[in-house]
Amino acid sequence: MKTLPDNPHLDHLRQQAKELLAGLRDVDPTATLADAQAALAGQYGFHTWPELKAEVDRMHGQADTADPSLARAVADRFDLGSVAGPMRSLARPDDIGRRWSITTDRGRFTIRTMDTWLPIVDADTDVALQLAAAAAGVLLPTPVRSRDGEVVESVGGHRWRAYHQLPAGPPLAAPVSAAVAGAVGDVLATLHGLALPVDRVSPWHARRLGPASWAGLAATATARQAPWAGQLAAAVPALEDLAAVGRDVPVPDPVLTHNTLGPAQTRLAPDGRLVVVGWEHSGGQPPAWELANALLDWAVAPHGRVDAVGARALVDGYRRRAGGVPTRCLADFRGAATGLVNYVYEQVEAALAAETTEDRRYADRGVRHLLTHLPTRTTLERLLDAVA
Repeated sequence: MKTLPDNPHLDHLRQQAKELLAGLRDVDPTATLADAQAALAGQYGFHTWPELKAEVDRMHGQADTADPSLARAVADRFDLGSVAGPMRSLARPDDIGRRWSITTDRGRFTIRTMDTWLPIVDADTDVALQLAAAAAGVLLPTPVRSRDGEVVESVGGHRWRAYHQLPAGPPLAAPVSAAVAGAVGDVLATLHGLALPVDRVSPWHARRLGPASWAGLAATATARQAPWAGQLAAAVPALEDLAAVGRDVPVPDPVLTHNTLGPAQTRLAPDGRLVVVGWEHSGGQPPAWELANALLDWAVAPHGRVDAVGARALVDGYRRRAGGVPTRCLADFRGAATGLVNYVYEQVEAALAAETTEDRRYADRGVRHLLTHLPTRTTLERLLDAVA
């Protein structure tokens, strides 16, 4: 589920809806802006565009402001310059920490806490990947090291890292236009072409991480009267089937790569170029796995319809850059399916553990959205057919 920023603007949502319309028209030429608005509302976990607008009105102006002394301390540690305005939160905390924006006399920077970060590779390694990607033509915010040359620093009881902020629009929403899908394929091929070594496949994509069975988790949700317990129980067979995709096929060699290159980690620069953010989960994946994961993230329209135009554009963008594409078979979706199953498990556990009314409201909406839009093995097969 997409997450609204802490201080959402309706103009950004309108922009997202217009960009989404281009992708929807590849699937259905008769799609309208109202269809795109409804689809975007669904991606944020709401039934209708008016419900999403109401949530924007409710949240507007509610971004948190950091203590000025903390802002100065972080800016000083990373040598960002003199603070020229309030340090404001950008979004609710995620599985790493929380993103903030700070303006100094040297420009605007995105900084984020790393309090709950579970690195797949160390921070110096993901920075090396970012710098190599930038040198190869990928547009991304430049990471900033501290005065002591460190990527992550402890300030005010939190761990932090910093990036130069690039001018860009809101996060993208899939399906996207063929041009954007092609740019995604180009970025993936560029990263894979670097062939940076890594010692393992990301655990998130390599194996099921949750200890409990799906049936047991569904029983727990039912006992706690979770509003989505029935949906989870009904989804158990589909989740178990996804977990079995490619299980008996040998794992190809991985390369160091972005690892989570979905719409939430991309923006469009003013000149239309793709901006890639969210490198903190960099890790190892076989190129074929990451390409398959991208097809699932970028070329599936609302209600599970496959965007064949976008899927072909993504693969063609990859081919133009790399000169070919990795093997395309159902087993290539093993990493994507495993990661999705792990994500569902994580979100269900978070919803069951949520304590505040606001956190429960957000978590319950997210789980319902996940279970409503869970892809099936048939979805994966249709993606393969689209790019055959």
